[in-house]
Amino acid sequence: MGQGLNVTVGKLKLKNPVIVASGTWGEEYESLMNASRLGAIVAKTVTLKPRMGNPPPRIVETAAGMLNSIGLENKGIEDFLKNKLPKLKRFNIPIIASVAGDDASEFRELARILDKAKDVDALELNLSCPNIKYGLKEGLIAQDAAATHEVVKAVRGVTRSTVIAKLSPNVTDIGKIAKAAEDAGADAVSLVNTFLGMAVDIDTKRPVLGNVTGGLSGPAIKPIALRMVREVHNKVDIPIIGIGGIMDYKDAVEFFLCGATAIQVGTANFVDPKAALGIIDGLKKYLSQNRISDMRKLIGRLKIGTHPIYLEK
Repeated sequence: MGQGLNVTVGKLKLKNPVIVASGTWGEEYESLMNASRLGAIVAKTVTLKPRMGNPPPRIVETAAGMLNSIGLENKGIEDFLKNKLPKLKRFNIPIIASVAGDDASEFRELARILDKAKDVDALELNLSCPNIKYGLKEGLIAQDAAATHEVVKAVRGVTRSTVIAKLSPNVTDIGKIAKAAEDAGADAVSLVNTFLGMAVDIDTKRPVLGNVTGGLSGPAIKPIALRMVREVHNKVDIPIIGIGGIMDYKDAVEFFLCGATAIQVGTANFVDPKAALGIIDGLKKYLSQNRISDMRKLIGRLKIGTHPIYLEK
C-alpha cells in the first residue's frame, strides 16, 4: 500500500484496517464503488435455518443515528453458501462470515459447516444482536461471561478459522465479557454492537418500530464505543475491531488510538456507499502527513494526562 496500512487479526492479513460491517453492505454496492479496495467484508449474519425477522417498520432515523430492528432475517446457511458467498468472494478480499444461534450447539454447527467452506476467511460470532431472543432465560449471550465463554469455546473446538466475538455494549463491564471470550479461544473481539433503544410516534402514541425496540447506531454512540474499546484494550491481549459511529477517517483514528487494530464501517454505508473508501484514503493521508510508517504505531497510543489544562504554563 505504501503507507503501512496492513494489519493482522488472528490469521487474517488485511491490506488495510477498514472493514464493512455485517448487514450494512451487499454486492449491490459493486456498481457504486471498487469493493476490492476494502480490507474485508463481514457478510450479513446467517443462522442455521431461515429466519423471518421482525415485523415492520424496521428502521427509523434518529438524532445523529438510526434504529434498526431487522431481527436477523436471512435464508439460512445453505442459501448463504450457495448464493451469497460466491458473489462476495469475487471481490478477492477476505470474507468474514457472521453467524448467530440460540445456543452453543447451533454456533458450533454453523462453525463446523463454514470450516469446510474454503472461501470463508474468518467467523464473527454475533453474540450481541439486541433484536432477537437467544436461548437464554434473559438477555443476550454477550451479556453473560459464562455464556460467552461457552459459545466461543464450542466454536473454537471445530474451526481452524479466525474467531471474532462480537460484543454488546449493553453491559456493566464489557472488559469482563471480552476476557471471557479471550480465555475461551477467541482470536479477536469486535465492539460495539448497537445500543438498545426505541422511538415513539407522538401522534399515534405508539412505538415507531414494529418490534418496539431496536439497535441504535451511528455517530450518537461513538463516544461510548470509544470508551469501551479503551476499557477492553486494557483487559485483553487479542486484537480489537472497533465499531460505532465511524463516519470518516478522523473517527477511525480515534478508535485506533483507543486500542483498535481494525475498524468496521456500518451506518456510514447507508449515508454514502463510498464511505469506507474515503476512510481508507483519509488514513493514507493522515499517516503520510504525520510521518507514520506503520499502522501499529497508532494502536493504543492514546496519551493520558497530557491535555494542556494539566500542563504547567
